[in-house]
Amino acid sequence: MEFKEEEISFRKFINDFPSTTYATFALYGYPAKFIPQVIAFILKNYGKPGMSIFDPFAGYGTAGVVARIYGFNYELWDLNPLLELFHEVATSKPVELDIKNVIQRMRMSREEFVPKWNRQEYWFHKDFLPLLYKVWGFWHSLDDNYTKLLTVIPLLKVTRYFSYDDLQRQKLSKSPKSMNRIRKLLEEDWENIFFSMLEDETRNIYNRLLQYQSLNPKPVKHVVKGGVDSLKEELSEERDILITSPPYLQSHEYIRHFKLELFWLGYSDEDLKRLLDLEIPYRDVNRISVYSETYHRCRNMIHEPHLLKMFDNYLWAILGCLSRLQEKITSYIFVFVGRPSMRGRQIPVDRMIAEHLALFGWKHERTLVDAIVARRMFSYAVNPATKIRDQRTKTENLVILKRI
Repeated sequence: MEFKEEEISFRKFINDFPSTTYATFALYGYPAKFIPQVIAFILKNYGKPGMSIFDPFAGYGTAGVVARIYGFNYELWDLNPLLELFHEVATSKPVELDIKNVIQRMRMSREEFVPKWNRQEYWFHKDFLPLLYKVWGFWHSLDDNYTKLLTVIPLLKVTRYFSYDDLQRQKLSKSPKSMNRIRKLLEEDWENIFFSMLEDETRNIYNRLLQYQSLNPKPVKHVVKGGVDSLKEELSEERDILITSPPYLQSHEYIRHFKLELFWLGYSDEDLKRLLDLEIPYRDVNRISVYSETYHRCRNMIHEPHLLKMFDNYLWAILGCLSRLQEKITSYIFVFVGRPSMRGRQIPVDRMIAEHLALFGWKHERTLVDAIVARRMFSYAVNPATKIRDQRTKTENLVILKRI
């Protein structure tokens, strides 16, 4: 099949927003998050009044946050339960609140919340835990939903800052850098630092909610499902446009990344185990017939059994999911995905998706190639696992498919 590619900079092409992190587009760090300009480009160039959009791997929920600005109904799914929380905060209307008073009440609170997990002292210094139990006890005891929404992301941010986690890594992990951060905090007036950071972050959230309202979001119909298995969930009604950025081939352990947040929000070890077992690398995926020459060519070049299993599991999961969901998509499919490397070999997932879905009645119009400008993760000059010069994905490709 003909595979037309064009270079583009979505950041430069769409100037409806001052930046990729404006308003509520980036309230909390999320791996491989959509930039809002990609969604805006799709809706402005392919959307029509009355159309609805659907994202089965919604992650942070950017597709829905942007859809409101242009007046599109939407449905979002993700395995991560945080989707529902992030979405509710990001789309909230700001209400004046005495933030300083809320922080003071939190400082004086006698409520206590102890997470249902047994590794608290591994991730937090024992001196910090009584304070964390208190502030989260206050948050869980609140009956004012708006105050809970306004303070939850600041609490998550500051709590993670006070953990042993290395904030620059995608996976939850300790490092000499993060250990040093905690040592420095312990030498300072860390309790006042905690509440000062919390107050600043809460004011920042409030200002970002104001910015979002300045973009004039519309009252649209929406469905948001966090904690669902997108590989098995079924759409209950037709949607016009599917827009998604599926997990990456070698970067898809999102639940593991958010374990700290989920525990403080009240999820138990059993809850986390259920979700962890559903992440693509750790579940049994049914084998499917893949209708892609590129898939079979790449597969024949992989000789290591564990890499072949990872390759198959991932492609069977993503292509199987899209094959099932496309039945209820009426107009367009847009998939935003990179081309990762495996042992120095590029894996063009975007081509595989286009070739496979052609059999189901989808015509590949073009693929737009956008350079990755910023990364949340650190990088290596040489991959420590393979000893090969790092070939981290440098672009993300928007595959555009139209229903024939």
